[in-house]
Amino acid sequence: MLVVSGLEKTYPGKDGGFTAVSGMSFEVHEGEIFTLVGPSGAGKTTLLRCIAGLDAPTGGSVTFDGEVVSGPPRDFAVVFQDYARSLMPWMTVAKNVELPLMKKGIDAADRRERITRALQEVGLGDAAEKRPFQLSGGMQQRVAIARAIAYRPKVLIMDEPFASVDAQTRADLEDLLLRVQEETGTTVLFVTHDVDESVYLSNRVAIVSRSPSRVAEIVDIPLPYPRDQIDTKSQPGFAHLRGHVFGRIREMVRDANLTTT
Repeated sequence: MLVVSGLEKTYPGKDGGFTAVSGMSFEVHEGEIFTLVGPSGAGKTTLLRCIAGLDAPTGGSVTFDGEVVSGPPRDFAVVFQDYARSLMPWMTVAKNVELPLMKKGIDAADRRERITRALQEVGLGDAAEKRPFQLSGGMQQRVAIARAIAYRPKVLIMDEPFASVDAQTRADLEDLLLRVQEETGTTVLFVTHDVDESVYLSNRVAIVSRSPSRVAEIVDIPLPYPRDQIDTKSQPGFAHLRGHVFGRIREMVRDANLTTT
């Protein structure tokens, strides 16, 4: 469904500029959760912006359903880490969810049905007329997720969406994502620096090196679905996979530090 081939992104500047992503290649299969995990400063957000058509790459290509991505695809939805800035504070929760549906040209009756269902799916069925500032951080992120799933995208791109909430809310949002993805079959491209989260959510995990960012390894995650925060994370297979991914990231950080010293 989604093919990233030799992607590069260089920002102009002195001495040739700064290369954030170099030679990045991978494929995302339809209906899977594919996660990019790596150390801070690995260029993951830059990569996502290029994939989503928000930034133009300086080399390589992104192909979606056989067509080169040259701008934001109509069938993509993006959930950013900074959810508060993505919500319109003067609009109600329902109006925030409705905004992209209006831009898509969906009729009013269908919009109302989608808004109601999406808010119920994220546990905010009673919050439709509230304003974002009246909600907790975790609830605001649920609004951002509701807006994305109401749009019914083929691909949902999520850039460290749970990094700014407490541990319990994070676990709840992870399980919410798994439940919604199972119900809708949406393809999810997820970015995180949390190794446990990457293994818990994903069908496959791509381990990404520090800038210039490239894929060091893609790891299959054969843990059975549905997954559970306690049972899944208690399995020996989870511990093995977590240790492998964490070990590779630690090796890359160590090697990068040796190179710069």
